Amino acid sequence: MKKIALLTSSRADYGIYVPLITLLDRDADIDLDIIAFGTHNMAAYGNTVSKIESDGFHVAHKVVTKIAGDDAHAVSVCMAETSMDFAKIWSETEYDLIICLGDRYEMFAAVSASVPFNIPVAHIAGGETTLGAIDNKFRHCLSLFSSLHFASTEFYRQRIVEIMGEDENIFDTGSLSFDNLKHQKLLSLDEFQTQFNIDLSIPSILITFHPETVEPENNAGYADELIAALECVSGLQYIITMPNADTYGNVIREKLNAFIDRNENAVGVESFGMVGYLTCMKHCTMMLGNTSSGFVEASYFPKYVINLGRRQEGRFVTQNILNTPIRKDDIVKQIHHVLDAPALNPDHIYGDGNSAQKIMTHIKKFINCEA
Repeated sequence: MKKIALLTSSRADYGIYVPLITLLDRDADIDLDIIAFGTHNMAAYGNTVSKIESDGFHVAHKVVTKIAGDDAHAVSVCMAETSMDFAKIWSETEYDLIICLGDRYEMFAAVSASVPFNIPVAHIAGGETTLGAIDNKFRHCLSLFSSLHFASTEFYRQRIVEIMGEDENIFDTGSLSFDNLKHQKLLSLDEFQTQFNIDLSIPSILITFHPETVEPENNAGYADELIAALECVSGLQYIITMPNADTYGNVIREKLNAFIDRNENAVGVESFGMVGYLTCMKHCTMMLGNTSSGFVEASYFPKYVINLGRRQEGRFVTQNILNTPIRKDDIVKQIHHVLDAPALNPDHIYGDGNSAQKIMTHIKKFINCEA
């Protein structure tokens, strides 16, 4: 058997991973170790490691990530301590492959610690660019650390080729998110309301707004502009998911929670989980914020996305994306524009919903365990 470590650092990447984890877990030739770290084991972020276990998967390592704050010093210390935690894991167990996804600083710290051990790394969702977030640097570094690459579009595959200076073991497998969308049974409106106490029959905006980490000092002002815009629009329900653990994320969190407290038409959710989030996306009137899910999953339904600011700048722009400055008047204008806009046609540039099987085939070939 071949021993594989799969790294998951948040509710977001775990939800994307699920189709692949399912195949890896069932494969008789693979011994899978799921390593949960980052925000998974933090009460403030919902202890989402419990979701992995309730889905029937065994978590081999629960690394308690120490995030003492969201300023630059705290993030830097967190990276150092995460690297030390993973140095111990990599020294104690021999792995044939490490699988990582995305661009988080915790993911960078975990994988960078493996480099001296010469463990092969497979990177999912490389080649993407987000100029408004330091994640951009981490993502490209993860590509450089890796020997096997799975891009979500041919456009991103070509960018990985440019980064690596070669095209060996770089594949366009489509997005795992489309596997989830193709095969996942979503909640009915009644089931969603029972589970989350939110009525999606009401015209709603799904809002996910993360900090811009390139110029973090502007985030308080950005949050104020967003909230001012929301206060100018009537007749809509605001469903707000909380920002992740980036620099100055707590500033945005506090302002959003204060807005929710004083507005009956606003509701805050720490974590929907994958099924809840996708159900909300399917039935909402539009999305607003700066989350990557607006660029991938939202194109499947499809759903209009008012993408704010520069956090996602550099990503491939599909027909549903409306890039908008983080200014009150511009946001209000776009909300009204979407309310009057015609329905969109689906755009399946991110694959056919069979990405997990394609990734499995390449992984088994790479580790000399043919599918």
